[in-house]
Amino acid sequence: NLHSHAFQRAFAGETEQSAGNGKDSFWSWREAMYRFAERLDPDAVEAIAEQVFLEMLEAGYTSVAEFHYVHHASDGEPYADLAELGRRVAAAARSVGIRLTLLPVFYEAAGFGPKPIEAGQRRFYNSPERYLDLWQALEREQDGLVSLGAAPHSLRAAPLGSLNAVVREVKRRAPEAPIHIHIAEQLREVEECLAHHQRRPVELLLEGAAVDKTWCLVHATHLSSTEQVALGGAGVVAGLCPTTEANLGDGIFPLGNFRQHSGRWGIGSDSQITLDPAQELRLLEYTQRLSLHARNTVLSGDEAGHSGMRLLSEALLGGAQALGSPVGRLLPNCPADLICLDPAHPSLLGRDPETQVDSWIFASNRPAVARVMVNGQWCVTEGRHDRRETVQRRFANCLRRLTG
Repeated sequence: NLHSHAFQRAFAGETEQSAGNGKDSFWSWREAMYRFAERLDPDAVEAIAEQVFLEMLEAGYTSVAEFHYVHHASDGEPYADLAELGRRVAAAARSVGIRLTLLPVFYEAAGFGPKPIEAGQRRFYNSPERYLDLWQALEREQDGLVSLGAAPHSLRAAPLGSLNAVVREVKRRAPEAPIHIHIAEQLREVEECLAHHQRRPVELLLEGAAVDKTWCLVHATHLSSTEQVALGGAGVVAGLCPTTEANLGDGIFPLGNFRQHSGRWGIGSDSQITLDPAQELRLLEYTQRLSLHARNTVLSGDEAGHSGMRLLSEALLGGAQALGSPVGRLLPNCPADLICLDPAHPSLLGRDPETQVDSWIFASNRPAVARVMVNGQWCVTEGRHDRRETVQRRFANCLRRLTG
């Protein structure tokens, strides 16, 4: 799972109604999300993260990159421990046993210009200097389950000069640290970038920053053909979040063309509207089928094979690269992270192994993951995490407090 905003698990489903003014969009959803984020305190951040990480494990995610941007108190003032909320996310991951790449987000502006921070973004804001203090404080959280990368939020929120200063120092301290950034998710972002910089977002980033294989460009929905070629050549990963992108009306990623240019990709749960890797992969393939009027589009031309296995193998390869972790494969000296499908699941009965993967992705209408191991430890058996009741009780109490 290469892209997650854990706190949004408690917000998922809250915006599926209209005010009747014809203005529902990604941007109106964002304002509602900001209002929800203002209610969070450290205990809530930890309880929600613990719940969503547990659900990820039960669904078959063994690793997650947490794009963590709520850093401060609701008035924008830092906590006594600048890294308080990041530490709470790391504690939640350890509590349930998921592998975590923690990506503290650098957020300095409200838009191209740069525009000054808005009230709803105060909890996210850091100067480059304070961000690096926060990042260095989180270095101490690294252990066998938790690793650290960095995330300039977007070119809207992280002007290139500041972005480069932050990334340069992170790379000095940790040369292989993953770098993630939201980019080209909305057409409005592309238009504003062209107006201010006479460049499309991906074009501007590739010209202005040292982008390499440690980078993950999240969404990258609206790409020109030139940008697709350039991303493939740079070896970066496109972080695709099909159910969130569909929920927000972002658009459809040009997967076929991107893959033709050697582009790597992986999947993320993003806004937590869905917590199931099979559903993400299914929707990714189905949107391509709908736009191309064809079937099995992940298989190129006259290539034979299984769509499910191809989707899974490419998502594992790109996801592992984006997390900066040697996961997604069963080899000596790699972490013992694995999932076991339920052989008695109705959708998997009578299937050979490759067809079982197809059936899991395209035909399972209820959970098909039976067991999950992370770092050599079974944390899910018979489809249930051993801490489910305790974690759900804490989550329920948290929601009552937030909404009461």
